[in-house]
Amino acid sequence: MATTQQASTKQEILEYLWKHSQATALDLANVLDVSPQAIRRHLKDLETEELVVYSTTVQAGMGRPQHVYQLSRQGRERLHKNVSDRHGDFAVSLLDTLAETVGHDQFKTILQKQWERKAQEYRDRVGNGSLQERVATLVELRKAEGFMAEYYPVDSSDSTEEERFIFIEHNCAISNVAESFPSVCGHELEMFAAVLPDCTVERTHWQINGEHRCGYLVQARKQTSHI
Repeated sequence: MATTQQASTKQEILEYLWKHSQATALDLANVLDVSPQAIRRHLKDLETEELVVYSTTVQAGMGRPQHVYQLSRQGRERLHKNVSDRHGDFAVSLLDTLAETVGHDQFKTILQKQWERKAQEYRDRVGNGSLQERVATLVELRKAEGFMAEYYPVDSSDSTEEERFIFIEHNCAISNVAESFPSVCGHELEMFAAVLPDCTVERTHWQINGEHRCGYLVQARKQTSHI
């Protein structure tokens, strides 16, 4: 049981560093509700496995200096492999064969149809609740497909501002496909807009541009009054 708990805590550390880029041992202890001593032991093990590194040190009040940890290249590859292996190379091979068989234009049409079909599936399952309920459901659907997804509201000082949420995916569960067929990412933005037709959806972060996550700003459209 203890070994299982240790493995789970190490995985949580890796996932936190994936999402937040960096953290101290005290940060991780507070977030994961684990003693700082235990966190440091886990971090030492992860260092030995070459999954995490520390590059800077900060002073934490009157206490001893704290290392700032982040994922190593091997650590990022480990998480990436865990969430994308289910899709494997078979999908890329299949799409390569399809593109060669039907030609470029027909292949684009097929991809477009696939995303339209996926958007309709999501829309049926998301339903017609409040915007927050629908975004939360969409996040859960993406998690079930291997995406490390989350969302949070965007505060506004303007009380008349429509509801806004940031929808984040910290990994790409189909990255092997996206690397070979970058147009897939463009269709993803169209898909989210179709799932939430009463909203505007704007891309805020994009892994294909070198960022460590994909992000979207979802905002309810302003209701126009008819007199």
